[in-house]
Amino acid sequence: MYQPPHFREDRLEVQHALVRAHPLGLLVTYGKTGLAANPIPFMLDEEASQLGTLRGHLSRANPQWRDFDPALEALVVFQGTQTYITPSWYEAKRAHGKVVPTWNYAIVQAYGTLRVIDDPAWLLNQVSAMTSLREATRPEPWAVSDAPSDFLDAQLKGIIGVEIEIARIEGKWKVSQNRPQADRKGVVAGLREDGGEPALQMADLVETRGI
Repeated sequence: MYQPPHFREDRLEVQHALVRAHPLGLLVTYGKTGLAANPIPFMLDEEASQLGTLRGHLSRANPQWRDFDPALEALVVFQGTQTYITPSWYEAKRAHGKVVPTWNYAIVQAYGTLRVIDDPAWLLNQVSAMTSLREATRPEPWAVSDAPSDFLDAQLKGIIGVEIEIARIEGKWKVSQNRPQADRKGVVAGLREDGGEPALQMADLVETRGI
């Protein structure tokens, strides 16, 4: 990933926080049929390895788990908050007009060897942990154990586990750090006026990281 110094984010705890907040990662591999990319919700185990370990599952019908080259690194892309930035928000537009639109975003890319796991107990633990995490804030959380056991057994036979011990991880927070302070203030004001959760989240990032 292209990494200008002012956008680079190397703090592991910050990278991990984005992965936890945006767990639907794009799994990218290369194999016999070329490149393959599939969105998969991942669980991050921060204690399992030095940089963390990602765990998820694929449908058995999905050829990615059979076709990938285990000698090559897999890539998982986690996309965080992202928004279009209009040059109309820049003070520089009023001063000299030499401005163009851009896109702000926060993103993490994790690399490592993909391991396939064909183990019903592992799969049950993985889907149970993921479900418990996502259901925790609901008034009446649904649990995997709520489903009939024979139905659950059949569903587990239709998926295959995947695990990646992260070998390297990169973070990039492109949030107007390269703009003058007056332009950053304009971006924050414009985003807050637009409203909506992504815009407000980006406004907070520009405000805190533009210093």
